Amino acid sequence: MPFWDLQRQLGIDLDRWLLRQSMPQPYGKAGVCHAFEREWVECGHGLGQTRARRECQLEYEDFMECMHRTKLAMRLRTILDQRNKMIKEGKYTMPDYHKGKEEPRP
Repeated sequence: MPFWDLQRQLGIDLDRWLLRQSMPQPYGKAGVCHAFEREWVECGHGLGQTRARRECQLEYEDFMECMHRTKLAMRLRTILDQRNKMIKEGKYTMPDYHKGKEEPRP
């Protein structure tokens, strides 16, 4: 609608799902994953949906990792599992400040 900006007047944003990081951000700074989203959109521009899925898979994976941090969560889970395994075997002891036994502060 060229004359009425109905979405803004009603306080809704129907296009939000399309480009999350390109939306106006607080304090005028770009979103955290804006660069990844931009690479993905530039890669797929003009290719068509089927071809863009095939050719821009790496850019899309980078963008999704930035948004959801799934690979990071799996890596941290692996590290914590390894640490717990070492604690059970007696090869590692946690420092006192990780156990909640800090020295009282004045």
